[in-house]
Amino acid sequence: MATEVEETLKRIQSHKGVIGIIVVNNEGIPIRSTLDNATTVQYAGLLHALTAKAKSMVRDIDPLNDLTFLRIRSKKHEIMVAPDKEYLLLVIQAPNE
Repeated sequence: MATEVEETLKRIQSHKGVIGIIVVNNEGIPIRSTLDNATTVQYAGLLHALTAKAKSMVRDIDPLNDLTFLRIRSKKHEIMVAPDKEYLLLVIQAPNE
């Protein structure tokens, strides 16, 4: 299982424009990252909170629905969030590449 995870992370990291990948547990604590510690902690904390709010909003609109993917694009980066029951997968990418 661990080797599958590592292979998947390497495959994602090899895509053009990918700056970093962070795996965050359901408490907002980063457990795996390809970025430096300060950047990892900042992204993990902020995106964990934003994802929780987005999940809540989707549920408020339709209680039978659930958030499956969140994509945020700015001038500098594109952040893709894939939430799961126990983890969040965050991929930070340069949008022009």
